[in-house]
Amino acid sequence: MTALLPPPRFGGAFRTDVRARAAYAEGAGIYRILPDAVSLPETVADLERLVRWAGELGVPLVTRGAGSAMSGSSVGEGVIVDLARMRPAALDVDPDRRRAVTGASVTYQTLANAARAHGLRLPPDPSSGAFATLGGMVATNAAGARSVKYGPIRPWVRAVELVTADGESCRLERGANAGAAGALALARFAGQAAPAIARSHGLIDERFPRTRKNTSGFALDAYSASGDLVDLVIGSEGTLGIITEIEWDLIAVPGHIGGMLVQLRDLDALTDVVTALGRLEPSAVEFLDRSFLEVLPPAERPAGAAVLLVEFEAEDARQLRGRVGDAVRAVDAWAEDVQTALSEAEFADLWRLRHAASPILAGLPDSRRSLQVIEDGCVPLDRLTAYLRFVRARASDLGLPVVIFGHAGDGHLHVNVLPDVDRQGWEDAVGALMTAVTDEVLRLGGTPAGEHGDGRLRAGLVERLYGSDIMALFALVKAAFDPRGILNPGVILPEEWAPLDQLKAGPHAVPLPPDIAEALRTLERSAGYGQSRIALADRN
Repeated sequence: MTALLPPPRFGGAFRTDVRARAAYAEGAGIYRILPDAVSLPETVADLERLVRWAGELGVPLVTRGAGSAMSGSSVGEGVIVDLARMRPAALDVDPDRRRAVTGASVTYQTLANAARAHGLRLPPDPSSGAFATLGGMVATNAAGARSVKYGPIRPWVRAVELVTADGESCRLERGANAGAAGALALARFAGQAAPAIARSHGLIDERFPRTRKNTSGFALDAYSASGDLVDLVIGSEGTLGIITEIEWDLIAVPGHIGGMLVQLRDLDALTDVVTALGRLEPSAVEFLDRSFLEVLPPAERPAGAAVLLVEFEAEDARQLRGRVGDAVRAVDAWAEDVQTALSEAEFADLWRLRHAASPILAGLPDSRRSLQVIEDGCVPLDRLTAYLRFVRARASDLGLPVVIFGHAGDGHLHVNVLPDVDRQGWEDAVGALMTAVTDEVLRLGGTPAGEHGDGRLRAGLVERLYGSDIMALFALVKAAFDPRGILNPGVILPEEWAPLDQLKAGPHAVPLPPDIAEALRTLERSAGYGQSRIALADRN
């Protein structure tokens, strides 16, 4: 196509050279998709101009924070919108009200550090928090290890400011939708989508999965319960608007943290153990499968069929000892061994095991890639063991090594598939595994997207989960907020869905300048998603 020209009076950077486009062709996840241009707006006014220009020309916009989204929502054709240079990048903590206001490009870790200075925190803390932007976390309704106690991002968001597909800025605040009624998108929503949703409460209640976590589709269940439009924007993956600022609720940092490492005798006990622990209100129940442990050096591998890392928070040391002691007794019948930690420092030593496999997986040779294609399934707790056994067995049948870990307290497993990309037919095997695991997740009453969203990877599964009636409601929501379909098309609502096309691995990957391709591989290996992609493009 003819190179795009920047919008009139656009004050940020707008690049169409191949190096800039190549630098943004990948993020986390499995895809390599070369965009047509890259934009870096510097102000909200720049962003409004960019969106109006895109609407007039019908150019897709793909909003990007750190690029750490697993399901492909931060890569795509059209124009990448990198918010890293947006100013002002607000970061204000109000300790008296236990609130914070941040720009969308501020990272979770930056907010965590600022809040902790006042004895406060934002409880959801994804493992990508060192580089994940807060706008991206809202866009995916991110969660993390402590969602078993605190839930995902959703309940901690008080308000968002966003630029709509009409190029208008508006603020959506809990309990105050009327204040934003001037925006065209919200007027369309009130006239078209809202009445249909109101008539469909029973259908929504029936069709949404009974899982502890779910980030598939638009959150009609949360919106129906709250009446707050902010709940539709949370988890919408940049398809309903571009978030520029967020207001947060914060809570106090816990006085004491401790926990235990449980080595399970066998997998049959997993559901029973997790259920027993759930009654004790842990702040984390993390699962490391034997497939995860086998990646570690022999001297570092715990025994047992699997390991649970269990965290507790308490007001004082005595309360912490009591909670950990209760947990030890609760798991005794199923545990091969238990190690306890009664201080935050001691527990940090145990918790390190959770990340021990990451550098090893990152260092795999180029022929053995770690792919996230079935990485986000979440099932009801009483079906967790059945789901785990199915994934193990089907992957083995297809000759695909896997590494399994996740948030057992939520019935939520992450599965990294490790195909040999030099092997004939590996793409077919991965596709067969994705199909089989999706079928099983749905049969068990689960969701394919627990916390990473649908993105491009799972967009074609949304109708299978919800049915055509709910899909029609999703389409009404999208039409109200984005009638021209310019915001992240192909995400959540599928266009031509081919989930294993445009992969970053294998012989069919789009060629990139060699130095940029190597730099992107290095970033992937080091999880260096906080590094500037435009700076990468400008290296000599």
